[in-house]
Amino acid sequence: MANATPPEVFATEPAEVFIEEGHGGAPVHVEPELLGFAPFQWVSVAMLLLILIAVFGAKVHKSIAGGLDGKIQAIKDQLDEAKQLRAEAETLREEYAAKIKNAEADAEAMLASAKNEADAILEKADADSRAMVARRQCMAEDKIAAAEREAVQDVRNRAARAATAASRKLIAENYGADADRALADKVIANI
Repeated sequence: MANATPPEVFATEPAEVFIEEGHGGAPVHVEPELLGFAPFQWVSVAMLLLILIAVFGAKVHKSIAGGLDGKIQAIKDQLDEAKQLRAEAETLREEYAAKIKNAEADAEAMLASAKNEADAILEKADADSRAMVARRQCMAEDKIAAAEREAVQDVRNRAARAATAASRKLIAENYGADADRALADKVIANI
């Protein structure tokens, strides 16, 4: 590295050194230019463009920010609405849970009432059936008694008819006109 030679610079154009007047004849270095603007002028133009972009871009920024703010507000509104809907849903859920609990209690009360009514109906049906059996038994006994009375009356009637027929027959056989006269005389004599 001790023998290193400095790199060679190849220029395509020869460097120009201008001497300007008023500097006492000292050589002045000429800055490179692009389209007639020196580097500091390009920096000024770039800064001016940056400031213009910042000013006019801020308006675009504001519209973009305003659009984003609008979306953010819409999302916040949706979140608030979702919170409100959730609260309403919770309220409805609690309300329906209470209604279900009340319905279950009502169902149990109705079941107990139905059991009591069924027991009362069974007791009434048992009492009614016993009363009906007693009435039917009484009616049957009355019918039997009536049939017995009718049978006894029928037997008496038949016995009376048979006795009447037998007495006629006996009277006809045993008593004649002579016996009638004797009987009539006897009755007349007793009077």
